[in-house]
Order: sequence, then structure tokens, then C-alpha cells
Amino acid sequence: MTSLSTSTLRVLDLTDDLAFQAARLLVGLGADVIRVTDRPAVPLGTADHLHWHAGKRVCRSADLETVLVRLLPDADIVLESGPVTTLRTLGLRDADPDAWSRVSHVVVTPFGLTGPRSTWLADDLVATAAGGMAWLGGDPGQAPQPPPRQQATQLAGTHAAIAALLGLVARRRTGRGQLADLSVQEAVAATLETGAISWIHAGTVPGRTSGVYGHVAHRVFAASDGYLAGGYSGSNRMWDDLLAWMDEQRAAEDLTEPRWQDPVLRWERRPHVDDVVGRFVARHTAEDFSQEARRRSLPWAEIVSPARLLENPQLRDREFLVDIETSVGRVADVGFPFASRALPRPVRLDEPQHVGADVRWLDGPEASPHGPPRIRRRLVSNRPGDDKAGGAPGQALDGVRVLDLTWVLAGPYMTKILGEHGADIIKVESAHRQDPTRFAPSMRLRPGASHDESGYFINFNRDKRSLALNLRKPRAQEILRRLAAEVDVVVENFSPGVLARWGLAYPELSKINPDVILVSMAGVGQTGPWRPAVTFADTLAAMSGLTYETGGEGRAPQGLTFGLGDMVAANAAALAALELLYAGHGGHVDLSQLEAMAAQLGPALVESRLGGTRRHAVLPDVLRTRGDDRWIAIGSAAPELLTTALKIEREADEHTDFARMISTAVAERDADELAAQLQQLGVPAYPVRDGRDLVEADEQLAARGFYVDLEHPLVGKVAHEGVVAHLSETPGAIRRPAPLLGQHTDELLVELLGLGPDELRTLHDEGALE
Repeated sequence: MTSLSTSTLRVLDLTDDLAFQAARLLVGLGADVIRVTDRPAVPLGTADHLHWHAGKRVCRSADLETVLVRLLPDADIVLESGPVTTLRTLGLRDADPDAWSRVSHVVVTPFGLTGPRSTWLADDLVATAAGGMAWLGGDPGQAPQPPPRQQATQLAGTHAAIAALLGLVARRRTGRGQLADLSVQEAVAATLETGAISWIHAGTVPGRTSGVYGHVAHRVFAASDGYLAGGYSGSNRMWDDLLAWMDEQRAAEDLTEPRWQDPVLRWERRPHVDDVVGRFVARHTAEDFSQEARRRSLPWAEIVSPARLLENPQLRDREFLVDIETSVGRVADVGFPFASRALPRPVRLDEPQHVGADVRWLDGPEASPHGPPRIRRRLVSNRPGDDKAGGAPGQALDGVRVLDLTWVLAGPYMTKILGEHGADIIKVESAHRQDPTRFAPSMRLRPGASHDESGYFINFNRDKRSLALNLRKPRAQEILRRLAAEVDVVVENFSPGVLARWGLAYPELSKINPDVILVSMAGVGQTGPWRPAVTFADTLAAMSGLTYETGGEGRAPQGLTFGLGDMVAANAAALAALELLYAGHGGHVDLSQLEAMAAQLGPALVESRLGGTRRHAVLPDVLRTRGDDRWIAIGSAAPELLTTALKIEREADEHTDFARMISTAVAERDADELAAQLQQLGVPAYPVRDGRDLVEADEQLAARGFYVDLEHPLVGKVAHEGVVAHLSETPGAIRRPAPLLGQHTDELLVELLGLGPDELRTLHDEGALE
């Protein structure tokens, strides 16, 4: 295993599968993770055991509290998860609060520590239903299909790791630790792209579409020997180049007619366009098509199984995969979403090491860095009616200034997270490089909305200030370089090489701002043979192996109808930035969205090497209930409990089809009432929520104030998806609505660069500020 650094984080891992991902991510930051459990020993060498716990020391003790209390004084982070009724540390905190005064303590529960359903149970399946994710998968009229590979609990685990580092960043300023409350339901509800905001802004509920995107012209297409993900959304160049390729092979049919140059017509007649494109794709093998598409800079990718990650030249070149040293040799696993300074690639981890109750930390007490992080003191607007730029004092990231050069979803979602916790986000945008989330009619959501009223943009860009820069102009590029010298973090998701053309590649950027953190979020990374690849969320999911897992039992893979990969990458980028902020030094995070997505495959790759260990439900898990398209998700439960709850007479005949009997009985029941009854019996269950349900009908989300109303200057009062990490001392909040395009341009240039009226007027006249 790679040696630990002198500033190694010390982590006590008390998680169950609700938050295994949190502890695994901290292993990826080079942390010394001691897992303390009183559960029966997990079978050694299984895929789950190796994936989730490699790189840890595991202490199994019946006297868990004694071990915990002994290790606690020198711990930086305590991670805990499970039902509220089984959590032990909350009582310990109350009994001896001083012992916990410096610890970043993160607790992940199915529904949070407060609210009327705080004691309810959920596994990953039930959480996807409760948070609205299950609703979006599957076929019209058929049972909702949750995404594969524990996406709900892995999202919650990533948010838990983010919360842990937020607590540590705040501790460096205050000297105090704090408790973070994480709800898996909220982690899922914050990751639906348009799943809920379509209802908020348009009064519509996205339905199940067999994997066809509702606002982007991408889907799964059949090749001659497999499947591809791709389409023809994006810039006009993407349509023109795809059409030219089809025409070269005499496969364009009527699409060469001038009328098809109109993107509105293509969208309105999408089924016809898809049919023509589909016939063209079917003439090629999946691998040949994807290779040629990459050469032409078109967003297409072959849908591959997790096992084929081993042969991916991009991942191999970037040394993404991890080797786990076991007693029977090395086993390959998916790696971590980014390369940490504390655990550089190539990463080799030991299989979980079982230790006794006398286990000690490896590097002695308090080796972590001291003192407040080096961040700039930003100026604050004190105009009447204007809240403080970047958040109220006391937030974890108060004083951090971020230059946001991103667009669409992954980058804006990442900076949204930083803004929620107090960072001052300066969003650079332009009418000349049109962000689709502002300008594409299909993404505005609101009928007849202008670019300043786009529901999509409004949700993901709150707590930011907008600075309009036309970066086609040399003077605008000069302004950008001057701004970069005045910030703590720069975030960009351009194609590799764009920043270099502006003189802002990391070597140049670090000369003008030695302490700066640059987070690059290219589709497949800044290096490697696929570096120029053009990617969308669906192509990244296809490359990662996740889309493949949506198929099976004779059905083609469907893909996902929301940008899960974008938000997975965003969460990883936020974690990477927080790692450097906590360390107090600059650096370049070369984040590959592909690697972030592949890192969230769970033990799929290990299973492909060791043999499958996936658990399958004995009984149907998503069942139709009374009402139009209403469903309930039921987690792991014994047939006896279900038959008791449903008052089914159990027959002694061994051939009795209990699954059919249960499905029939459930179909006559109300989903909410049945879920409450099952929960009382200890059965995880929840109605499958759609976007409207989440916003208007879910009493748990309402009680916890998840959806937050803000007054937008054009739209008026509008709900926004809320904060996921609730910290006790620096709780995070959303305070100001998304900006109008260029709303704060002059204000920011005066505040940060001291420009005078004459220089501003000249820049406006030259078209640099638009």
C-alpha cells in the first residue's frame, strides 16, 4: 500500500452500506481509516469486502464503545451510518461533548436525523424511490427501474465525504468540529437533473421513456454487434459533421434537405431523425463506430461491460485502475475519481487488514496541518437589500472566492455546492458562447421563457454572481487573467487546451497566483489517447460500464434519462477542491468525468474477476399500487412479514407463488398507507416519488425544508433543490437566486480589479463585456 503522508487524516469508519462509499473515498485521499464494527466477520476475499474496505484496518469488537472512545481523541473524522435507532455515537456525544469538540462527525441515515420519518428504514432501492430517481428509469406503463449499482447510497456516501472535509475546513478557522446530518433521500433528490425542477418550472412530470432523453437528442442505438450511446445535440457543428458522415456513406436519406438544418424542426420530428440515424448506426460495429466518432469529435461511445474497463486505453494510460493485494494475488478494481496528492497513482491497496481491539493510529496524534487555510479576504457588498456576496459569516467556505468558467451541468453543479457553503462564486459567461441551460429552448423548461428565466439555469446557478466576458476578444482574455490572480479556486470544464490558448494553463496560472487551485473537469481528462473526445453524460455512462448494467434478461441497455454522470463528477470535483483547501495549498485537479463515473460502479469490476456476488431480491421489489401509475418500493424483507402486513393467508403448499400473491394484494393498497404499515413492521418501504410528489407531497422533505423558495427578479418566488450536507455549526444555505446574464459585471470589475468608469465604458464599447 502506498505510504501515508505526514498529514494523514485519521478516520473512524462506523458505516454500513448506506455510506461505505464515504470511507472508500477517504481511503482514496490517503487517510488512515480504521473500521470499527461489532458485526460478524465478513467473508474474506468477496467482491464487496475487497471493494469497499481495501486499504483499511478492520477492528471487530463486541465492545465497540470502548474502542471508539480510546481512538476518538486523535481522530479527525468519524463516519457513521444506519437507521437512527441503531446509532450509538449520538448518545456518546451527549454524554461527553468535549471529547467530540474537534471531530468532523458525519452521520448518514435513510431520511435524516429530524422529521416525521427520521426513523424509517431504507436500503438503496427504497432510497432511489424516496428520492425520485427510480421513477425516471424503465418503460412507459411498466414498473420504475432504479439505476444499477447502489447509486443512491454511493451518492450519499460522496456527500458524506464532502461534509467531512467541509467540517475540517471550518475547524481550521474555528478550532471546533461539528456534526453533519446527511439524508440519503435528500442526496438522491438533489441529483435528478430536471426530475423535480420540470414540475417547479413547467408543471410537467418527466415520465419513463425507455432511456430516451427528454431534452437532449441522445439515446441508445443498436450497432451491428452491440450498442452505442450518442446523438446529435450540442452545437450546429455536431449535427453538420454527423450528417456529412452519413452522407459520405449514402445513409442520410432525406436529412440532407435544407429544412433539416432547423434545430427546432429536428427536435419536433425527432422520431424520424432517430430512425434514420439508427439505420446508419446499425451498419457498423459498435467499436468501429465509436472510434470513427471520436476521430470526428462527435459525442458517441460504445456501451461496454464493467469487465472491459481493464482494456480501456484511456483509463490504462492515466493509471486509473487500482490493484488490491490479496493472499491469492492482485485483483483489479475501479479506482478513485481523481488522483490525490496523498495517494498518487498508480494506487495499490492491501486487502482489509483485521486487527485487534488495541489498534492504534499509524502516525501519532495531530499530524494534520494547523492554522486557517490561506484564502483571500473578499470584499462584500453592503448595499441595502443585497445580502453578502458568497454567504453569511460562519459558513465553512466563508472567504473562499471561486472563478467559475463552467457551463451546462457538471461544472455548475460543483460550484453550486461550494456556493451553498459560503464561497463567493463568480460565474463567467457570455451571450457569444451560449450555455445551453440558458439558451436552449428545451432546457428553459418554462414555456416562452427568455434566457434569464431558464428553470434549468435558475436551479443550478443560485448563489453566484454573473460576469459577462466575450472571450473571443483579447481584452476580455486579459481581464480573465487579471481575475484569476484574485481568486482561490478556478473551475473549468472546457476541452483540453482551451485554457492554454488564453495563457491560463496551470503552469502559467500558478505564476500569477501561486496558491490557486485549478479544477479541470474534461470529459476524459487532460491527458491520454482519448483526450480530445467530446462527451455527454450518456456517453460517459456508456464508457464507464454503467449503461451496460441497465440491460439484462434479454433486453437492451436503456441508459439513464438524467445526467447522473455530470453530478457524480461534480461531487468528486467538490471533494477534490476541499482536499486542497483543507491542506492550505494550491494545485491542479485533473478530473476525468469518465473516471468519476467508473469509480461509482461499486464492486462490478471485482465481481467480473472473482465471480458474481450481486444480491437479487427474492420477491418483487417495485410493485404497482392503487391509482394511476402509482408504485411502492419494498426493500429486503422476509415473506412472513409481507404476508402478515398484507393479511395474506399463507398456504402450506410449497408451490405457492408468494410473489404473485403479494403483487396482487399490493395493487389494492394506497402506497403511502402501505409504506407506513410496512415500516412499522421493520420492512424498508417507500412510495415511488415523481417530481411533483417530491415538491408538494413528501412530508419528510417538507419537514426538513429541502425545497427552498427564493425570489427571482423575473420569475418571482420559485422553489430550488436544497442543501444536502447539514452541518451543525456551519449549516450551509441557499440565499440568492441565480443571476441575470452579466448582472454583476461592472460591480465585480470594480470590486476585484478596481476598474474606473472610463475603462468600463471602453470595454463595453469594444464588446468585451457581453
